[in-house]
Amino acid sequence: MSLRLFGLAKIPLMLFVRPSVREISAERVVVRIPLLRRTRNHIGSMYFGALSVGADCAVAALAMHLIKRQPENVAMIFKSFSAEFHKRAEGDVDFCCSQGNEIAKLIAQVAASGERDEILVDVIATVPEQGDEPVATFKMTLSMKKQA
Repeated sequence: MSLRLFGLAKIPLMLFVRPSVREISAERVVVRIPLLRRTRNHIGSMYFGALSVGADCAVAALAMHLIKRQPENVAMIFKSFSAEFHKRAEGDVDFCCSQGNEIAKLIAQVAASGERDEILVDVIATVPEQGDEPVATFKMTLSMKKQA
């Protein structure tokens, strides 16, 4: 299921910021949120709420991609979230999560044990037009449990 279809079905607020998956593999994902009138704050940069949605989408898209690759049904939810905003995001923002291997190990562990477990995941937000320097960094605790 695409990120936008998932948003339409499960989290309609997510559609408001129009996320798109730019790249996805077993190791990493890149999700982009465009700088639009609806994602812009009063000073012309991306609103922190839109930035937070981008971080959420990046981790969730990667985890869902990996969960679909194995036979067990595993549910996920975010347990904690922290953010640091380094400079203004004055263009479309890419959110990158490169912990696919660690998330896949957690999924396998949870599927085998049936017990809830969690992992701390990092997301780096950049504006390609502004260079490689992060505009924001996020730390999110992803909690997973096998479902019957």
